Amino acid sequence: MGQRSVVVTVHTGRENAMRSAQLVVERLTAAGISVLTLAGELSFPGASEVPADASAAECAELIIVLGGDGSLLRAAELSRPAGVPLIAVNLGHVGFLAEAEPDGLADTVDRLVARQYVVEERMTIDVAVRSNGALVASTWALNEATVEKAARERMVEVITEVDGRPLSRFGCDGVVCSTPTGSTAYAFSAGGPVVWPEVEALLMVPISAHALFAPPMVVSPECVLAVELIVGHETSGAVLWCDGRRKVDLPPGARVEVRRGVLPVLLARLETPVARGGRFTDRLVAKFGLPVAGWRGRTWEDTGEHA
Repeated sequence: MGQRSVVVTVHTGRENAMRSAQLVVERLTAAGISVLTLAGELSFPGASEVPADASAAECAELIIVLGGDGSLLRAAELSRPAGVPLIAVNLGHVGFLAEAEPDGLADTVDRLVARQYVVEERMTIDVAVRSNGALVASTWALNEATVEKAARERMVEVITEVDGRPLSRFGCDGVVCSTPTGSTAYAFSAGGPVVWPEVEALLMVPISAHALFAPPMVVSPECVLAVELIVGHETSGAVLWCDGRRKVDLPPGARVEVRRGVLPVLLARLETPVARGGRFTDRLVAKFGLPVAGWRGRTWEDTGEHA
């Protein structure tokens, strides 16, 4: 078996990043694992710098992300083409995609060293921008692709489409096209439903739509969603944002098409006896501080009674 290697990437703007990263590097190298860090980030004794591009993850077993969800989305740009799983330690605020918190960092690293983790596939979306039928941009997202108004004082007028058939036309601040992973991000803030990550689906969530019918829509992952900009003198320009990182300025009359991504993003999860759906439920409760006091659980299992 060859030398194991792990990429460690850090949110350099976090005060506790250096301390956490140093601990990770020390424990990994003590276990005989080669540590790679991205050029331009923090450097550590015992770690080797690699270019901050897709080649960084090609031979790695894992990418450990020290930061919030934004840091994980940035690291996904490296991991997705290489097919390498990500695991995030939350140094941010909510950190919904993070698997561990800083106070359990040493245990997390030890479990990764012992390969006590499983890998989940998270669906992505591929996004195409067309103008007068010609492809002018293509990109992707793990969370969402959002068509947004470019000027605060104006709205955009759009017509939405599912599988080549028009659905509705309305003025709005924008439209979010989301994966289940992104259902707890921008789509959630816009009033969309929370979708468990093992559910394969696409979401379309209008933002502040001026319409009687503009509910969040959940469709098959095999569907193709489209948002077309209606050209009009009373509407503003528009932009496309993917995961809040990749921006495309949309020309008048542009058409944005969203379909299931060819490549997933892989997330490493620490092994746990709780079923996958239950783990996500626990994550919702913890991250959003949901009230669960008074829950009695499945009491009939203790008494032998059955519902």
